[in-house]
Amino acid sequence: MIENHFKSIKSWPEEDRPREKLVKYGSHTLTDTELLAILLSSGTKGESAVDLARKIVLKFKTFQNMSHTDIRDWKEFKGLGKTKITKIKATLEIARRFNATERKIELTKVEFTEDVVKLFKARMSNLKNEIFEIILLNSKNTITDTIEISKGTPTGTNPIIREIISKALQKYASGIICIHNHPSGDSTPTKEDEVFTKALKEALKLMNIKFLDHIIFGKIEYFSFDKCKRENYV
Repeated sequence: MIENHFKSIKSWPEEDRPREKLVKYGSHTLTDTELLAILLSSGTKGESAVDLARKIVLKFKTFQNMSHTDIRDWKEFKGLGKTKITKIKATLEIARRFNATERKIELTKVEFTEDVVKLFKARMSNLKNEIFEIILLNSKNTITDTIEISKGTPTGTNPIIREIISKALQKYASGIICIHNHPSGDSTPTKEDEVFTKALKEALKLMNIKFLDHIIFGKIEYFSFDKCKRENYV
């Protein structure tokens, strides 16, 4: 890997290139430096985008620190013009607004399946990849956190169940709602979905954690295991 830092990213092995890694393995597998390098798009003569991104991360430490900077704070970086700086600042602002929206979801009380659907349908029904998340609730059915557990169809049910229980215990959750999407657009549960849901429900019962529902989001409808039926979005 060290020798790659002195070459153009295009000459790197595909598994080392930030963009290719994102497409193949997901954005969550990239480091802060690699994510920033994608935004930069290019470096300077004798310095790749990753090299430049690394210098920026070393200076500011976190994306949060970057968001509180002035354009003048970026002048020391050669090859970093106003276009790239404003792109980074705009991206950080988008992230800030997204987080603000996510925080509004937390501390929301849910009483019915429809409450959960209204909160999450805009995001879950338009994803191109299958995402599995858990919604953690306290004893008053108030959302305290949402956690992404996996991307893609669970192939190892037991490991995922252990991870879900571990997260719930760490966050002192009293109840759990599972949500995931079917990129095909059809919310009909698969046999794997049914087996997984039954196993999770039984495991949570042993830990005295309430299993409230598992909702599958399709394109125009959703399926609720609690209600055992599909319904159109309203």
